[in-house]
Amino acid sequence: FTQCPLTTDHAVIKNLFSAIRTGMVKDGTAIGNGLATAVTRVKDSKAKSKVVILLTDGVNNQGSVAPLTAAEIAKAFGVRVYTIGVGTIGKALAPVAMYPDGSYQYGYVYVNIDEKSLGEIASMTGGKYFRATDNEKLKNVYKEIDRLEKTIFEEKNFTNKAEHFLPFAVSAALLLLLEFLLKNITFRSTP
Repeated sequence: FTQCPLTTDHAVIKNLFSAIRTGMVKDGTAIGNGLATAVTRVKDSKAKSKVVILLTDGVNNQGSVAPLTAAEIAKAFGVRVYTIGVGTIGKALAPVAMYPDGSYQYGYVYVNIDEKSLGEIASMTGGKYFRATDNEKLKNVYKEIDRLEKTIFEEKNFTNKAEHFLPFAVSAALLLLLEFLLKNITFRSTP
């Protein structure tokens, strides 16, 4: 499912992501479904560069769309896919159950990342596969993707001009009229 539609409003993203809880969706990794959904969101964009960043910590074991089929769809729509395998390969601590009070029971689970498929998806769509084992490496991956996706565009500058002459001109004309009236009617001197 889509937790957040495309937006540049970071506050909305943070709020929606803070509401994510274990158990909101069925357990498993549906790489193909996730990629197909993402492609559907960007396929009609008029942007020069259409990109999906696929971030996963596992192997496709759920869903109705095969990951390579989703990659073919992305390629057909001109969507470049950057894939990122995150986390530990082997045993990793993960939430395995939720208590009634909302806290979690953690246990070690076996984790595997299908790096071969992730590399194929990236290669097929003109993207690149990255591996990130910690937050710092993930930040560097995002910086690299940002560097690879620079788009040159024509900058258009607009100048908003506002004329402020009229109020001053009217005020000056009224003062001249007042001076004329005072001089010729009120303070008129007779010879």
